[in-house]
Amino acid sequence: MKTTLKSLRLATAVSVFALPAFAAEEVAIGVPSWTGAQAIAHVLGEVVSSRIGGTVEYVPGNNATIFQAMDQGKGDIDVHPDVWLPNQESFTNKYVDEAGTVTLSSNPYQGNQGFCVTKDFGEANNITDITDLGRPDVAALMDSDGNGKGEMWIGAPGWASANVNEVKTRDYGLLDFIEPIRAEEAVKTARIKDSVAKGEGYAFYCYEPHAVWFMFDVQMLTEPTYDPAKYVMVQPSDDADWYEKSMVASKDALKDVQIAWSNSLADRSPAIAEFFANFQLEAGDVSQLAFEISANGRDPAEVAKEWVNANSERVDSWLGL
Repeated sequence: MKTTLKSLRLATAVSVFALPAFAAEEVAIGVPSWTGAQAIAHVLGEVVSSRIGGTVEYVPGNNATIFQAMDQGKGDIDVHPDVWLPNQESFTNKYVDEAGTVTLSSNPYQGNQGFCVTKDFGEANNITDITDLGRPDVAALMDSDGNGKGEMWIGAPGWASANVNEVKTRDYGLLDFIEPIRAEEAVKTARIKDSVAKGEGYAFYCYEPHAVWFMFDVQMLTEPTYDPAKYVMVQPSDDADWYEKSMVASKDALKDVQIAWSNSLADRSPAIAEFFANFQLEAGDVSQLAFEISANGRDPAEVAKEWVNANSERVDSWLGL
């Protein structure tokens, strides 16, 4: 009996002393504006809180802000949930390759990006290729404000892809017919819905994975095959004359999309850093999550919790269980 009680007291003491180290696991997750990134951010957070027992803070920010904070390593922002490469290569070159302060996951999913119209609009006006948007008859159908140019959403402010698309609009010879628009993604979604309801034309930057493929019947337009000789992109973070020095006249290559985190996290919250190194989603997972958030208006935290519970075996593999 004495041995049993002694063992019990020892076990209790060990568990009590272990609690502070366990509770110290904490992470600040950067949350960019696009829905897929929000979905992934909350999946990461749900696993940290419900399976690791750590503390999570969600911090909104654009790519530059998130990478700068990860570089500083002070815990203001520890992880970027959705790094698209080569779109954000200027940041990974600076902080992953040169400074060595940020780690990039080796478990990417594949992304594809281009420009879309609704299938009804495309079929009714024989729009299949990006150059079709430069036809005067098509541009007129996309001109909702009467300024003589059709509007095309190219991405949100702060997106590296929006910079690429602005250069593409010029180098595809569309600027005489198309006005490139930067706005938050919610504006694009509302505009697609409105154009469908009114039977109007609209073109927009689109990518997979994304909820838009579940929300509307859309088609991606063809572009010239990716050619590195015709794809020279300089981002604003690299050169103030980025627009003049860039030339993009071909489709983007397929993307590797992964998370990135501050190297300092391994010392501050090793269990979370280890989880990040094993984390991996598929493009279909992200589209499904984004659809629930965008189309059904559900809270990202609720959607993430539901997904984690439904995919416990995959989550266990990330945690080495």
